[in-house]
Amino acid sequence: MSAVETGHASQSVMEQVGPNIIHHVSNSDISHPLYHIPPLFGIDFSVTKHVLMLWIVALLVGIAVIIPIRKFLSSNKTAPSGWMNGIEAIVQFIRDSIVKPNVGPKWVMTWTPLVLTFFFFILFANGIGMIPIFDVLGAFNRFALDVPASDSHNMINNILHGGVTATGNFNVTAGLATITFFSIMVAGTMAHGFINHWKNLAPHGLAWPVYIILIPIELMGLFVKPFALTMRLAANMTGGHIALLALLSLMAIFGEMFGAGAGIGVSVIAVPMAAGIAGLEIIVVLVQAYVFTLLTAVFVGMAIHVHH
Repeated sequence: MSAVETGHASQSVMEQVGPNIIHHVSNSDISHPLYHIPPLFGIDFSVTKHVLMLWIVALLVGIAVIIPIRKFLSSNKTAPSGWMNGIEAIVQFIRDSIVKPNVGPKWVMTWTPLVLTFFFFILFANGIGMIPIFDVLGAFNRFALDVPASDSHNMINNILHGGVTATGNFNVTAGLATITFFSIMVAGTMAHGFINHWKNLAPHGLAWPVYIILIPIELMGLFVKPFALTMRLAANMTGGHIALLALLSLMAIFGEMFGAGAGIGVSVIAVPMAAGIAGLEIIVVLVQAYVFTLLTAVFVGMAIHVHH
């Protein structure tokens, strides 16, 4: 047994709970990526678990949304059926209830594709995070194949590090929010021109001393919007998983402190509570995809319809 493994074995359950929770919700360690790529211009482009999950999400969105829509458009059918009915309902709801009221009828078809892309991508990324795919693989690897967790050369062991919810990674949500940030710039420029867009950041006709305070506030607000999108999505998707793991960890903590009977007794309460939080997480998956797309439409609409 290595010194590291001996150190983990000598730790109490209380000391291991925190690192284990972080281990299960964070990205895989960049020093042990799933696939190593030599650094380019000093940047490490190695494939970590969240990069893999982003690729999987993009593939699933293509299979479940893009391909059916293209197939329907290329057919001679006048009305959708089956799976396409559900997609059409979502598209119409987002277009008519989210995008159109915020950006207006003139720009609705310009910005609906972006908002729909956000919605489906975030929805699938959030939803996959609720499926314990890799945990099941790890259990099968450990108990069915009898592969020790310390075997660093085993492929399945290498993909167990880190969480599966890519939208729980602040880098991912920051990337999505950055697209929103530049979309705000583009929307304002398309509607009013580049110079007028920046002039419209502050209301017109005010006394000049007011602008000394107002302009810095408006510039800060410009960057606060994507920051809020970044933090809200990542924090909500991470918080639920932390709560689940913390509740389930109570069984091991009480088992160590008061014996196996106490651990079993706590499980009677912890497991139903964890199941309830898991059910709540399903709602959060939908709500966070909706909120991100709604706020994107609102921010873009604010750039188009200035001071309305």
